[in-house]
Amino acid sequence: MNYTVDQSTFSVEDRGAGDPLLFVHGFPLNSSMWQAQLEFFESRYRVIAPDLRGFGSSKGAASLVTMQDYADDLAELLKEMKILEPVTFCGLSMGGYIAWQFAERHPHQMKRLILCDTKATADPEAARLQRLELADRVEREGSEFFVDTMLKKIFAPATFASQPELVDSFRKLILNTDPQAIAGASRGMAERPDFTERVGGITVPTLLLCGSDDTLTPPDQMEQLAGMMYKAEFHLIPGAGHMAPVENPQAVNEVIARFLAATDV
Repeated sequence: MNYTVDQSTFSVEDRGAGDPLLFVHGFPLNSSMWQAQLEFFESRYRVIAPDLRGFGSSKGAASLVTMQDYADDLAELLKEMKILEPVTFCGLSMGGYIAWQFAERHPHQMKRLILCDTKATADPEAARLQRLELADRVEREGSEFFVDTMLKKIFAPATFASQPELVDSFRKLILNTDPQAIAGASRGMAERPDFTERVGGITVPTLLLCGSDDTLTPPDQMEQLAGMMYKAEFHLIPGAGHMAPVENPQAVNEVIARFLAATDV
């Protein structure tokens, strides 16, 4: 389905009926990363997975898109879809950065929060500069130069060995992503604020998940983050790196299902 928000067209996977679950993809991916979750939950919930601005089949790529911009896009998109009740927001990595902004800017639209392989801190200066350099270079050259390095960061070594076809499919996905969308998001992540001191203000039930082999957002850091939050629980996902919902979807789906059942009101 396609919807128009702020003069941009957004492509959205929209299946099932019932309590709405909003799945927000990571960088530099699209909604297809959530297929295992959509298939598992669509019989019991309304599952919604948009391509963020400029990614996948959505339009509106720009030289800079902030995490606040993405959050506002999602809030307006839900209104355009006539979803008036609060949603369960599930975000991975950059989707988690967007979740912080959504929770703060649109709290009335959030019922629960699920954070997968993400963090609340801002980038240290070296990482911020790397993001800006990547943005400039991808605009000039495309994504070929960084795709293999990116894959090694997001997938566990075991995934390369046991699921090479999965890794290859994500390589093609990244190569097919609009370089302008990659650049705009990279600049947006570089300037995102540190949210650490504000996580305690989020009062909805929260679930944090992290792959056991995630080196980008290590499990111990996510567990510490859960301890700083109100009504939050942490679960380790075995045999997964930074892409836990993709690498071990069965474990992720089971944990999410239990969380949803326990917090259903």
